[in-house]
Amino acid sequence: MRIAVIGGGPGGLYFAYLWKKRHPDAEIDLFEQNAAGATWGFGVVFSEQALEFLRADDPDTVEAIAPQMESWKNITLNLRGESVVIDGVGFSSIGRLKLLTILQQRVRSVGVMPRFDTVIQSVDQLKGYDLIVAADGLNSLVRRSFETAFGASVTHSTNKFAWYGTTKPYATLSQTFVATERGNFNAHHYRYAKDMSTFLVECDAATWASYGFADKSIEESQAICEDVFAATLDGHKLISNKSVWRNFPWIWNERWSHRNMVLIGDALHSAHFSIGSGTRLAIEDAIALTKALETDADIASALARYESERKPIVKKLVTAARTSADWYEHFPAHMALGPLDFAYSYITRSGRIDDARLRAMSPAFMNSYAAAKGRS
Repeated sequence: MRIAVIGGGPGGLYFAYLWKKRHPDAEIDLFEQNAAGATWGFGVVFSEQALEFLRADDPDTVEAIAPQMESWKNITLNLRGESVVIDGVGFSSIGRLKLLTILQQRVRSVGVMPRFDTVIQSVDQLKGYDLIVAADGLNSLVRRSFETAFGASVTHSTNKFAWYGTTKPYATLSQTFVATERGNFNAHHYRYAKDMSTFLVECDAATWASYGFADKSIEESQAICEDVFAATLDGHKLISNKSVWRNFPWIWNERWSHRNMVLIGDALHSAHFSIGSGTRLAIEDAIALTKALETDADIASALARYESERKPIVKKLVTAARTSADWYEHFPAHMALGPLDFAYSYITRSGRIDDARLRAMSPAFMNSYAAAKGRS
């Protein structure tokens, strides 16, 4: 089978690696428009189980990635100079470029040579392939070329965000909420290397307008964010990497394949950064697509299987992500709560965690929360 993979992000790389490893005689061409060392953003974060979903099928890749990850067991919320620790909520992170480099090495090890700096301008360039795997991200050429066929939908959250890095290494995944005279900000910050952290700044539309960010350069916006979060940065600077203000895009497709083309990762669906699952979803898509193609020799039947088996799982997580994002759309209102009530509102925001689960997961936090409620 001749396969073209468009996009050299985690999903595209992992599918190419997995299929070629299992089917050495397959012909796979992977096209990536950027250079091998280019990436947007800084670190990516995984939930505590991180790569455990990979271990049963692919322990070698887990062993390559896991030693490069930073891990912690708590979340720290900072509001009005007070900190609340929510115990038992573990995460792991890794630099996005580090992850891509590892996956590039894996894909080369099985004989696939990615074609970097190669822009596919039309799917007509890919005639002759039995299967086209579109792992080409939020602005997917394949999805945009056949929006009606895929039943594509693209909407945007109202909040603005800019994705920075910093040399300040934070002990845990942390969120710092700051009220200024002109509006409210939130920063999502966590270390992804011993000496580097992601620092994603978010604000609502009213704050963004009040600061006039629409007319500010990247450097001017960065300076304002450094001032707003001066105490959190503790003398460290923000680092920009295409750190422009954006609205989070919600991508969804009712149909996951069209003819011999199939979508995976952000080309297919997006999950808000507040739940940290985008990279994992892309890799899991690659696994699900591989298994479906191995189960059904007929490509059309295999793509239908991929969608029918994977879609309910993704839909459940995307629904939780939308609920989580809605909490952030109203975070200035939540900031009026006391620190413990605020933390409780935060940790239960997606609807996936009830009191019983929270007591089992975060006993120290729930004991403090219960004691505070008893005193009130």
